[in-house]
Amino acid sequence: MMPQQLTVLSPTAILGYGFPLSSFKRAMAMSPDVISVDAGSVDPGPFYLGSGKSFTDRAAVKRDLWHMLDAGIKASIPVIVGSSGGSGAKAHVDWTLDIVQELLVELDISIKIGVISADIDKSTVISAIKGNKVTPLAGLGPLTAADVEASTAIVAQMGVEPFIEALEAGCQLILAGRAYDPAVFAALPIKLGFDAGLAIHMGKILECAAIAAEPGSGADCVVGIIDQQGFTLVPCSDDRLFTVDSVAAHTLYEKSNPYLLPGPGGYLDLTDVCFRPLDNGRVRVSGSRFVTDDIYRVKLEGAYLQGYRTVSIAGIRDPIMIKQIDSIIETIKDKMSVRMKEDNIDGFIEFHVYGNNGVMGKQEPVTQSQAHELGIVIEVVADEQSVADSICSLTRSTLLHFGYPNRIATAGNLAFPFSPSDFSAGAVYAFSMYHLIDMGDERLFNIEVIG
Repeated sequence: MMPQQLTVLSPTAILGYGFPLSSFKRAMAMSPDVISVDAGSVDPGPFYLGSGKSFTDRAAVKRDLWHMLDAGIKASIPVIVGSSGGSGAKAHVDWTLDIVQELLVELDISIKIGVISADIDKSTVISAIKGNKVTPLAGLGPLTAADVEASTAIVAQMGVEPFIEALEAGCQLILAGRAYDPAVFAALPIKLGFDAGLAIHMGKILECAAIAAEPGSGADCVVGIIDQQGFTLVPCSDDRLFTVDSVAAHTLYEKSNPYLLPGPGGYLDLTDVCFRPLDNGRVRVSGSRFVTDDIYRVKLEGAYLQGYRTVSIAGIRDPIMIKQIDSIIETIKDKMSVRMKEDNIDGFIEFHVYGNNGVMGKQEPVTQSQAHELGIVIEVVADEQSVADSICSLTRSTLLHFGYPNRIATAGNLAFPFSPSDFSAGAVYAFSMYHLIDMGDERLFNIEVIG
């Protein structure tokens, strides 16, 4: 029998970001039916997916999981983790599972764990390309077999279905690979018969926890309570509250269309959504609908090794140089491009000039602005670290002593905050795919039950 309502606890914006124990205890006092947390994102870039490393700290993840597992076991409710380890590939899931197994020994408990893989075989993707079942997202070109073969990791964003399967198997803890962010929060409500549109929309808010409240925080707990007509968002700290503005704004977070929010297998239609303020900093949401696509598609994410990076950081204070910094940089890039061609070096050089379009680059709308000082990051990427080191050194010294028009001083042009001035930054990864794949009847996400 379907319950009248269901309570979902989101302890933090990303596993490892932390939460106050006072907020967590208040949330647990509301008798949640599940503790769910999103553990990852593509926001930190492709390095973490490509390298298999987590962008969150191990000790911080262990601390959060300790409290979540301890509370979940005592309350006999499931704990669900999506996009484990940050990027959700096998290396990241294994990293998280290692932490969990360490915790189970310390807590002296044994539980049933569901591990859901999001890794996609290269052969599966290449076959889908040949069958015209891969679609580029806006602004991207077609995916090629060469892109696939070059990838060091490929994952797909799973929807709620694998989580529901793991819950039906009786898993007390679910560690999933790359997942659609709302899925970990929507899975149990949908399994129990609550409306998919309401459940997924609630998950869209809960995925970032208290970031959707005022003042926003990535390190605080919130609760969502869903029923048959809508859902209510509840803060767990006296320091913050939900408002209609904060919830509506977060509904649009990272979305290009204010009414249609796509995800695995369909999209949220928010045309008739209603946000209503309640007392005690709560907000009530209703009217969300989920529309099923004719073809079930999920998003592919892949990364490949692009090269090795070296950077140098410096400041400029000369107003004569600052006025002509764009032309100076272009001249130096041209000189270095000739040098790299002569030496058959494959790579690139970028100058990130902070104080002069360093953040937005060519998209910066402010064109008439001159700072009294500039910060410059010289970035060089090449096939080998030693080559990147060499080219960065040469680029830095060329800019340091460059003779620009009307130059007065004959000393160096750059102020270096550090010695040594150059830093070998290691491997550089780029996204090889950000495309949709038609799942059809194929099973992309496998579940392993441990314990």
